[in-house]
Amino acid sequence: MRFSLAIHGKEFSAEMKPLMEKLWADISAKNQNIQISESFYSHLKEHGFDLNQFQTYSIQKGPENVQMAWSIGGDGTFLETLSQVGAKEIPILGINTGRLGFLATLSPEEVPQALQHVLSNEYTIEDRCLVSLDAEVDLFEGKDFGLNEVGIMKTDSSSMIQIKTFLDGNYLNTYWADGIIVSTATGSTGYSLSVGGPLVIPTSDSFIIAPMSPHNLNVRPLIVSSNSVLKFEVSSRSQNFLISVDSRSRVIDSKISIEVKKAAFSGKIVKIPGDNFLQTLRNKLNWGLDVRN
Repeated sequence: MRFSLAIHGKEFSAEMKPLMEKLWADISAKNQNIQISESFYSHLKEHGFDLNQFQTYSIQKGPENVQMAWSIGGDGTFLETLSQVGAKEIPILGINTGRLGFLATLSPEEVPQALQHVLSNEYTIEDRCLVSLDAEVDLFEGKDFGLNEVGIMKTDSSSMIQIKTFLDGNYLNTYWADGIIVSTATGSTGYSLSVGGPLVIPTSDSFIIAPMSPHNLNVRPLIVSSNSVLKFEVSSRSQNFLISVDSRSRVIDSKISIEVKKAAFSGKIVKIPGDNFLQTLRNKLNWGLDVRN
């Protein structure tokens, strides 16, 4: 029985073409049933790849009837792939063609072995909590969920914003800051970390509320249950603010209140033997290295 696989990737330069050709040869060698995202398909065709035997899928609708999705690029490409998969909960394997990521951890050289593990059913799937965004208007064309975080931020031209925050209907705090990040445990290594949030084991069932450049330095990041419901009312001199979900963002009117909670479905990440978060953490953050040498 042929394995059904969806593939999405990022654009690559001419210098990267030999690597991509080898990678693509490894992927297609087993003659599997492959669907390619329309954008990545067009880019591969521009580089002269022969793809006539493969199908395409719409980025908006996502892949259909596949057993797994592969993301080729970095963590940003992985997040794009997850936004395409959505509530279908198709497991995703991340292949990293750049610097080491926390989501895309597999190197191109490991693809033949990884494919063998997949075909032999020698892999595990980790469930990851997703964060969802509710508002009185559709802000992201139905893709109002994210693996990493929801961000509420001032626009480039505005001063700090005032964010009145409620936790499960109870008043929590009013943040005077450049913004606030509501991160999942998976997203603790992303934007949240850069604003002083803690590292959290990605399978933990929690959210991190982390202010960005708060006016009051006594305001610190807070970890809450992912079953919590957070509501935000934003005031701004510019009468607007920036809202983001993972890599997607837009400016909205400050009259719009925002509710953030756990999504009704989860993200599923494929882990092949040897893929370990703690090892990635050590490698990515250079833990255990003596910088004096």
